[in-house]
Amino acid sequence: MSVLVVGSTALDSIKTPTAENPRLLGGSASHAGVAASYFAPVKMVGVVGKDFPRRYINLYKKHAIDLTGLQIGDGKTFHWSGEYELNMNNRRTLLTELGVFEHFTPHLPDQYKSSNFVLLANIAPALQHHVLDQMRRPKFVVADTMDLWLNIALDDLVKLIRRVDGFVLNDSEAHQLTNEDNVFAALKKIHQLGPKYVIIKKGSHGSILSSPKGFFICPAFPLHKVVDPTGAGDSFVGGLMGYLSRARGSIDSNIRKAMVYGSVTASFCCEGFGLNGTIKASTEKIKLRYKELEKLTRF
Repeated sequence: MSVLVVGSTALDSIKTPTAENPRLLGGSASHAGVAASYFAPVKMVGVVGKDFPRRYINLYKKHAIDLTGLQIGDGKTFHWSGEYELNMNNRRTLLTELGVFEHFTPHLPDQYKSSNFVLLANIAPALQHHVLDQMRRPKFVVADTMDLWLNIALDDLVKLIRRVDGFVLNDSEAHQLTNEDNVFAALKKIHQLGPKYVIIKKGSHGSILSSPKGFFICPAFPLHKVVDPTGAGDSFVGGLMGYLSRARGSIDSNIRKAMVYGSVTASFCCEGFGLNGTIKASTEKIKLRYKELEKLTRF
């Protein structure tokens, strides 16, 4: 089965203490879509401007991503610029130019509306609602979010959480949403809002799942050097959804393994600027890292 990914497509200018790279392919849909493509066919919905480089369209096509839902606007592509500190968990935004993304409305091609696996990557909750309103009984819907929407669109976000099967956020966002410092107390409160599966991302410390079968702590794949963590969270959930869409059996029986595959896929993202690390991965390399992580965590 394919995965429908709806989110942002962007040009990212990224600066670290050791290097600077302008106008790289980025955005939540780009990172999640390429990560998912290692496991299943991907249909992507987003918007770009007339200035969007042709080489990035070719990159999507190389990963067999269906671009029927990619809109091309008359303005400029969404551009984000950020700078990381020596501690890669800390970054600050230098510039945000919304361009055509400011007036983006995700319209699904008819053939997308019957997709069974849907990833609502990080965009405004109102847009995520709009996508769900167009769907025809999807099997499994996961939504990702960020602190911005907790600050300016909390009511819309809470309503969205009631409509999805899985909800993904990071630990600081979980605290902001629930006012709980304890991650397990936060998970319990988020379940009360509606979703059956809740995943809290903890960056280089992995992630935690709460589901009908209990808790699962998924480690991050250990890297000796992190080049650029931009998009790692999107790559994680993209890999997770890609694996789930192709796995046989129930979501409950596969989601823990899917998280490990997501973690491994995200590790490739961190090894290069933008998507440069992710596109160097392969099915075989992902499987090798999966086996290595399995050995490291078995006791």
